[in-house]
Amino acid sequence: MQTRLRFLGAARNVTGSRHLLEVDDTKILVDCGLYQERQFRSRNWDPFLIPPANLQAVLLTHAHLDHCGLLPKLVKEGFKGKILCTEATAEIAKIILLDAGHLQEEDAAYKRRRHEKQGRDTSRDVPLYTMADAEACFPLFAPVAYDQPVEIRPDLRATFHEAGHVFGSSFIDVNYQHNGEARNIVFSGDMGRANRPILRDPESAKEADYLLIESTYGDRVHEPTESIKPKIAKVINTAKAAGGNIIVPSFALERSQELLYIINELIVEKAIPHVTVFLDSPMAGSITKVFRHHPELFDRDMQRFVHRNGSPFNFSDLRITQSTEESKAINRIRETVVVIAGSGMCTGGRVKHHLVNNITRPESTIMFVGYQAVGTLGRRIVEGDREVRILGTHYRVQARIAQVHGFSAHADKEEMLTWLRTLKEPPRKLFVVHGEAESAQHFGRFIREQTGWEVAVPDYQDEAILD
Repeated sequence: MQTRLRFLGAARNVTGSRHLLEVDDTKILVDCGLYQERQFRSRNWDPFLIPPANLQAVLLTHAHLDHCGLLPKLVKEGFKGKILCTEATAEIAKIILLDAGHLQEEDAAYKRRRHEKQGRDTSRDVPLYTMADAEACFPLFAPVAYDQPVEIRPDLRATFHEAGHVFGSSFIDVNYQHNGEARNIVFSGDMGRANRPILRDPESAKEADYLLIESTYGDRVHEPTESIKPKIAKVINTAKAAGGNIIVPSFALERSQELLYIINELIVEKAIPHVTVFLDSPMAGSITKVFRHHPELFDRDMQRFVHRNGSPFNFSDLRITQSTEESKAINRIRETVVVIAGSGMCTGGRVKHHLVNNITRPESTIMFVGYQAVGTLGRRIVEGDREVRILGTHYRVQARIAQVHGFSAHADKEEMLTWLRTLKEPPRKLFVVHGEAESAQHFGRFIREQTGWEVAVPDYQDEAILD
């Protein structure tokens, strides 16, 4: 009888999370994520290293694309088991996967048109998967409750616990029998932070024979979160006084909802004047509805706020736009407005059109609230480029540029160490995953120095035998 763990993604890199657990003849995939880094995207097209039909289940930690985005390909290639996750994760994942399928179709069509004009072969210009492929996953989603063990076979159970990362996120505790002895392995997924808006704090792990821990920020400590609200208030008040707009590139899941919560708080506290806020992202609007449907997942501060002031996703100054026409109409408004739109790094989406209409206006402000990856339009703007290319045209950057740090939904190295210290006993082995190579290795050394535990930093396709 043998238990094996294979690292099929998010090993010395941040995306493409996939971990294969084999307990005797039962095979479980924990997460099935899309690679998003340019240098690893070709892996999305590779055949799965295990036939999808041989998998009994997928355990999904949360709905970010780098954790769920390859599910349509898995199902298309033969997976017929259950996709186990929390109810909120299932609802959000369906929204995100449909959008991803749409984007895959658009990208393939764009490549075909370009290659046809160039007289090149277009036979390979096909989408990784389609919206129909995404929809084919939906019947396989099997929502589970937090803290309630789910039986995969009589001696193999999985329990989902609050991870505090994004709405519905979990870390997963898998309990199994190894040669007649009880064992468990914990998959952290993406680990959240305590005292964040809206979400409950991460639960304690308590015990683990083996543990996989993420390391996105394993080499740094975040700035204090207390400064976020006053910084946002200053940006809005300054733009209001100047008569300009505030354009906020933001991610559809969690970051957009956090912003709505904070802006509503600032209005209630009279720290900013009433200002119309547009959530100009159909996907963010759909995800926000999931938040409304699951108030049981709010933390106590959020529940108190809702009790006193009503939902922060329903305040009178909020407008959620759906159609392209509604989005375009925003640019005809002459008073100051806040526009929250995707994408978060300005790589696509409606935010590009709002940038075109505001980036040359000295009275307007572009406010960044998330990480800007190297090579993205957002990164060029925050690094001070005086001219940028948007939708094929060059524009002078004359708007104010503001960057508000402290929003990260990932625990930093000190916060992860605090969470690991909740274990009653040291694990037999700790595996550091989901971090750039340098960050993962730094965090591995840090944990060894602080605890004396046995720590490994696996590479892509490495395998570990769990005794």
